[in-house]
Amino acid sequence: MPARLRREANAEGGFTLIELLVVMIIIGILAAIAIPVFLNQRAKGRDTSTKADVSTVGKEIATYYVDGTGTLAYNFDGTTTPATLTLVSTPAGYNSGPIKLSSGTVQPAAVDRGSTTDAKAWCVSLTNPAGVQDSYKYSAASGLASGVCP
Repeated sequence: MPARLRREANAEGGFTLIELLVVMIIIGILAAIAIPVFLNQRAKGRDTSTKADVSTVGKEIATYYVDGTGTLAYNFDGTTTPATLTLVSTPAGYNSGPIKLSSGTVQPAAVDRGSTTDAKAWCVSLTNPAGVQDSYKYSAASGLASGVCP
């Protein structure tokens, strides 16, 4: 009887060291694949928010030029959280009110109407240094694109 009990006790053993090491290696390989993909998602999210911001500002400018005339300027307030951008045209008495920008979006590189008086010659660009793509622009001629205004 005692020999039989010893065999049953040995039969109920746990995992071997080799089995545990194989499982650990598999988990390590999966983590090495997945972690860089997840880390890049935050930067892509910042890019998406910058695209949305520049699109909003660009559409606000386009709305102004439907009826408005004159030079359109902007006031950037980076001291508030989130930062705000206000479009103003003094001769026309236009004020867009504060447009809230996403976290990390910094002062526009340009709100440029160009050297002509054509309402189709404007361009605006915003920058988020924490994103994958640094800057995005929105212009009357080409719409949303990556890069800064010329």
